[in-house]
Amino acid sequence: MSQSATQTIVAGSASGRQPALRRFHQARWDEPIIFELSREGQRGILVPEVEAEIREQVGDVLATVPEQMRRKQPPALPELSQPQVLRHYLRLSQENLGADLNIDVGQGTCTMKYSPKVNEQLARMPQMADLHPLQDEETVQGILEIMYRFEQILKEISGMHQFSLQPGAGSAAIYTNVSIIRAYHRARGDAEQRREIITTIFSHPSNAACAKTAGFEVVTLYPDEDGYPDLEALKAALSERTAGLLITNPEDTGIFNPRIQEFVDLVHQAGGLCSYDQANANGILGITRAREAGFDLCHFNLHKTFSAPHGCGGPAVGATGVTQELAPFLPVPVIEFDGSRYRLNYYRPASIGKIGPFYGVAPVVLRAYAWVMSLGAEGLREVAETAVLNNNYLLKKVLEVPGVSAPYARGKRRIEQVRYSWEQLAEDTGVHSEQIGLRAADFGVHYWTSHHPYVVPEPCTLEPTESYSKDELDEYAAILAHVAHEAYTDPEVVKTAPHNSTIHTIDHTPLDDPSQWAITWRAYLRKVCGRDK
Repeated sequence: MSQSATQTIVAGSASGRQPALRRFHQARWDEPIIFELSREGQRGILVPEVEAEIREQVGDVLATVPEQMRRKQPPALPELSQPQVLRHYLRLSQENLGADLNIDVGQGTCTMKYSPKVNEQLARMPQMADLHPLQDEETVQGILEIMYRFEQILKEISGMHQFSLQPGAGSAAIYTNVSIIRAYHRARGDAEQRREIITTIFSHPSNAACAKTAGFEVVTLYPDEDGYPDLEALKAALSERTAGLLITNPEDTGIFNPRIQEFVDLVHQAGGLCSYDQANANGILGITRAREAGFDLCHFNLHKTFSAPHGCGGPAVGATGVTQELAPFLPVPVIEFDGSRYRLNYYRPASIGKIGPFYGVAPVVLRAYAWVMSLGAEGLREVAETAVLNNNYLLKKVLEVPGVSAPYARGKRRIEQVRYSWEQLAEDTGVHSEQIGLRAADFGVHYWTSHHPYVVPEPCTLEPTESYSKDELDEYAAILAHVAHEAYTDPEVVKTAPHNSTIHTIDHTPLDDPSQWAITWRAYLRKVCGRDK
């Protein structure tokens, strides 16, 4: 390893003008997966035998379970003692980074923000943690009230008429909206004709994926030379086959389309519906509303904009909102309030049915509700204003780094994030964006490239949200500047990174071979190792 890879990075002056780059040494354990640690006969707890009196009263409980649903043999669970389980998961936790440990602005499009710990305590209260989705409505009036009230808040934020909290994440919400669009056209008798959904390349990829999954053909609009969705391309795409438009605004570049209402009007004139992907609405809360732009549907990700944690990709809630005309098509059940009690209404003949097994993820809704109530309307707008300020400050700092650019809308401000490009640095040094991200991990920060396809070459997407201070943004920008300097002066130290982290470079060969894909440990043993157990 070169000297520059191991040298002590001198901290900044006491005045704080020069941000200090923290020395980072991640815990590294050669930790097997828990199945490999298993040893036959080890136990974490001994379940007591059923007392004879109870057995006589209850009888054979397994006899009540249909035979085809009974296991032929016990589940092959790992066998470990309690201390072994504790050590295993604590060692794994030491190898992780996250919003509570580092400056997490590198997870662009995901809105990684601080989730107040008091809200975590609320979600863990026994009154909340012990709820079951199959309880009688009369026993869950409290959480139904919170869900109902939160829907009213979302209506005010978006201008929509009614909401459903059932979709379990943004993609589920997009699929819900696509299904509602299909149901709307079916009710009008033109579903067979309207088979096309229009989206844009910089809208979240789930828009195209969900439309395709629902059976639609997808028409993708590319940006004009300024980075805005091409209006002329939209006009050319519209026809009697158009079912709807699924669009993000601002797009994943952070660029807000100022002509969005013109897009919506054109789609409406062609007979289609318009769905606003507001999974990340962090830069527009209290500033713009979906309904004022003419949209028929929208959705919010509570685990992004509304501060419920991502939780490693779940749990999540994608709250779907619709106009009064589309309300009958919402998934069942919907929460209703008659002035004295809350109830789940399943009798909705025009409904698209269920999107998830139950009604939303209650702890996520509770966290989001608590976050909004603690801020109030003025606080929500301040969240957006601070997020935009942070993003444009970071944009200025990053563009001072040699080798990086912000394609499209040159010289203009962005909303809540920016998709940068290291194309010049890659041409100059041979160092690629992915390698910069691996080197950034040596300084204890995360870094994300982009959704595929890489329309922006050598991409890097940063989103600082409202949670980070000026000093933290300075530190993150200084890390990027340091890594860029290394790329120009000692590129090998970047190309061979990481040096201090647990993460590593990925061998893409197995990823390109479906015969080696395995989503469980036992599937891996069978397919790759040729073992049955």
